[in-house]
Amino acid sequence: MGGNYTQLRFILLGITDTPWAQAPLFVLFLLIYIVTLVGNLGLMVLVWVTPSLHTPMYFFLTHFSLADVCYSTVISPKMLTDLLFGDKTISWAGCVTQFHLFALFVTAECHLLAAMAYDRHVAICHPLSYVLVVSSRACWQLVAWCYLVASLSALLYTGCTFGGSFCGPHHIDHFFCDASPVLRLVCSDTRGCEAAIFALAVANGLGTSVVILLSYGRILRAVLGTSSAPSRARAFRTCASHLASVAVFYGSLFFMYLQPASRHGSRDKVASVFYTVVSPMLNPFIYSLRNREVKAALGKCRRKVLNLCQEQRGAARGIREFWNGLGWKGP
Repeated sequence: MGGNYTQLRFILLGITDTPWAQAPLFVLFLLIYIVTLVGNLGLMVLVWVTPSLHTPMYFFLTHFSLADVCYSTVISPKMLTDLLFGDKTISWAGCVTQFHLFALFVTAECHLLAAMAYDRHVAICHPLSYVLVVSSRACWQLVAWCYLVASLSALLYTGCTFGGSFCGPHHIDHFFCDASPVLRLVCSDTRGCEAAIFALAVANGLGTSVVILLSYGRILRAVLGTSSAPSRARAFRTCASHLASVAVFYGSLFFMYLQPASRHGSRDKVASVFYTVVSPMLNPFIYSLRNREVKAALGKCRRKVLNLCQEQRGAARGIREFWNGLGWKGP
């Protein structure tokens, strides 16, 4: 791959080089990362422990939340340590690993979004055959396909990005190792790699977005054809939430990867913040907290926790009364 890079180290220039902005940005992104972890992991646990949520839609949602947690964790901890300590160096192997995992989980999320749209399409347009079409086996096959395509695409992305010769300087004008800023450091001709990355972005991004748009187009046609106002309102709420998340995620991705590398600039950092930091935090709220089934499951879990606490307090009170009856004055 153009030489021995075991000793090569890159320097990430970060989001900003303004000293007074480092601490506020660290606090902001730390809070966002904590909310991302709590929201997505909490949603996954809630689905696992609630039998009423053991449906294909929430099965896909748990994998979607897992992808959010994974690719956010690939980016955020390194960014936070850079903001806190100012040591923005990263080894060549670390840079390759970060980009590969990032490409893997982001691509998987694109295909999971398409699978979720297909699930909603079958549920609304073909409700009588939903159980047969979106069976447990079909769900696992769709998820396996998402990860398989993502794994192959990530290998190609990584090979195209890090396959050239790095002659220096090794300053990456970004807060993580992304394709465009890394390619600007390559001394050899990168036009072939840029074309390959663009083609992969089109295949994964536009391909999955077409599936989403076609699915929701058929959903819209089916909903407009029904005479039940509550059903229409419920379907429109589902579509609006999903499409809002799709718009944030795909909009920033298309801005980043569906343009020539020569046109990339400082605005890339702003777009990258949306799909690496903000979007994973918003998804649990968009997909779950506005959903009545999830709200009901949260209410049941809350009541169970409160009942358990009351039982524990009652048991503790009974123990104190027992010892008091024996003449022992406890605390």
